[in-house]
Amino acid sequence: MLEYLRLKNVGPAPEMEMELAPRLNLITGDNGLGKSFLLDAAWWALTRKWPNEVNRRMTSGYMARPTDMRTPAEIELRLTSKTKGVSYTSTYSPRDEAWIGKAGRPWNPGLVIYAHADGSFSVWDPTRNYWKKKGNADVQERLPAFVFSPSEVWDRLTVTIDGRPTVACNGLITDWAGWITENGTRARAMALALKQLSPSSDPRDEIRPGTLTRVSVNDSRDIPTIRTPYAAEVPIIYASSGVRRITALAYMLLWSWLEHALAAKLLGEERTNQVIVLVDEIEAHLHPRWQRAILRSVLGLAAEMHPRATLQVIAATHSPLILASAEPIFDSETDAWFDLDLNRESSRVELRRRDFVRHGDVSHWLTSEAFDLKSARSLEGEIAIEKARALLREPAPSPERAKDVDAELRHAGLPDIDPFWVRWGKFLEDIGATQ
Repeated sequence: MLEYLRLKNVGPAPEMEMELAPRLNLITGDNGLGKSFLLDAAWWALTRKWPNEVNRRMTSGYMARPTDMRTPAEIELRLTSKTKGVSYTSTYSPRDEAWIGKAGRPWNPGLVIYAHADGSFSVWDPTRNYWKKKGNADVQERLPAFVFSPSEVWDRLTVTIDGRPTVACNGLITDWAGWITENGTRARAMALALKQLSPSSDPRDEIRPGTLTRVSVNDSRDIPTIRTPYAAEVPIIYASSGVRRITALAYMLLWSWLEHALAAKLLGEERTNQVIVLVDEIEAHLHPRWQRAILRSVLGLAAEMHPRATLQVIAATHSPLILASAEPIFDSETDAWFDLDLNRESSRVELRRRDFVRHGDVSHWLTSEAFDLKSARSLEGEIAIEKARALLREPAPSPERAKDVDAELRHAGLPDIDPFWVRWGKFLEDIGATQ
């Protein structure tokens, strides 16, 4: 597992440092402050390859470069490898345009699965991406990783091996269709994975596999379907963005594990005892009902697939519901929350490990250090209430000004049940501004 990460002169801040927790790590922060960048750096620290280095069709996961080329840039890491702890500091070589790697056999962090925000995935498997042998001699690396663009997750990932194009993964549609046809353990495993990732056990909420279908006379593929409460069966390619996001996540988690187990068997090796899951914008495309369940579901599904392995999850989120859903399961001994903020005085990005305080109501999370909103209202409502509060603090407020602010409050659409109305109504009555 990844224990420590320090970035100097790279990324949005002069320096960022993380002491990661062994089980769950949540990262929050405004757009552009570095959440995705931290996940990319974590992936590199574990695998020594940037996703875009492996697959140029990626639109994210680019190699990090120094902020100032005249100043040394460093990535320092500490992780638990298969057999020992590893500490290492990599420096950037401007002339080579590369991060200097450690010589010799690379470390083995276990199975690493990275769900990118745009629907792409990266997988590093210790049995398939670690080392290629010729006899007893280590001669060269295997594929550095399996990196899928969004379309390759669904259709096919083809890579070049020994100068020839080779199908590394059949893709979700072909694999799932084959599993349904054979009606064996893999089909049942996919169905269970989808059930685990559904927002509840209510049949109306579950993603349940249907039969195979064709969508066009010109498309010879058998397309998996899902059963819905409003229609008999819907081809998965026509499903909503949220359902397709969940289905792709279920497939990649399952595919990674099945292929790892098969490769370990073929090589006569033990299955990995460490699994690390990175998820960017874990709530992407999901309705609030699904957002409340997705964190527990990912933890539960990964633990179910890898019952004998140590599991670490590092997830970035914009959602207060994700933070609220973590409250029942968050343990300060095994979990951590990191928050990125822009210091407006110094114009610098700061990364902090914050104490996880349970706020209960989601609206309280919106006004917490995680999201820094002044209120859990509309922007217009927030501005109007700020004006009203300023008027409340005046020693001799003008009734005419109070009526103007009252009109702004009503125009902002504050609901009748907003608790601010009680205080405001008493104020208007006291200064004689009621109509």
